[in-house]
Amino acid sequence: MDLLTSLARDSALFVDALHVAPSAARVPACPEWGAADLAFHLAEVQSFWADVVGPAPGEGQAGDDVQPLVRPASDEDLPALVEEATARLLAALDGRDPDEPCWSWHDGGHRVGWVVRRQAHEALIHRVDAQQTAGVPVVVSHGDVAADGIDEILGVMLDGVPSWGTFTPDGGSLAVVVDGPGEAHRSWDLAFGRVTGTGPESGKYYDLDAAQLVDLPGSTTAQVVGPAWDVDLWLWGRGPREPLTVHGDATLVDRLRSVAWEVTQ
Repeated sequence: MDLLTSLARDSALFVDALHVAPSAARVPACPEWGAADLAFHLAEVQSFWADVVGPAPGEGQAGDDVQPLVRPASDEDLPALVEEATARLLAALDGRDPDEPCWSWHDGGHRVGWVVRRQAHEALIHRVDAQQTAGVPVVVSHGDVAADGIDEILGVMLDGVPSWGTFTPDGGSLAVVVDGPGEAHRSWDLAFGRVTGTGPESGKYYDLDAAQLVDLPGSTTAQVVGPAWDVDLWLWGRGPREPLTVHGDATLVDRLRSVAWEVTQ
């Protein structure tokens, strides 16, 4: 399944779950949010990126120029608002050159293809939130999309050190391995350590737990192995660790989950 199709599918499933969930029901992964807050969040995000990409090449906006979406007075209007935002986003992304430049908050994300990927996984994770909030079965994602979600969280959200920071490894390492029925075998090796440095804008000194992608085939301290969907849900904090198999130092598996949680909030 391609990512644009996945975005459309998961956005539709999101709205289906909204119609079932009471607006005040709490979101398990984000308990400070109710179902209505979750609905407005996805509408806001999708509307924002529709404006960033724009209706045609060269007609997008910088993030600071996008006008914020107004939340409706009635929560009953939120499903329709999400559908409208999804339609605008899909129209903006459909048929566009993935390498076409656009604004992004991420240094490596200034192109339309990056937006497609980010918004596909945003819709996927939040429709899981919506289904869990509504108490309906969570629909399994296609394995290739889930594997790409793992690659995004490890390679985009987690990996990378700011220009003002320094990563110092501490000897711990972990392989994240996709190995499920009918799935292509994939793995990612990570080294743990600390990122330290002073932010130039805030003047604040940072000393953060971190993990960076490295090349350590077959020589990591630990491994966590499972089907792509189970690994993807676990990394994003929407699924338990129990379906996964751990080899070696289990504390490193918990450490990765903690670091991933910090960078995705």
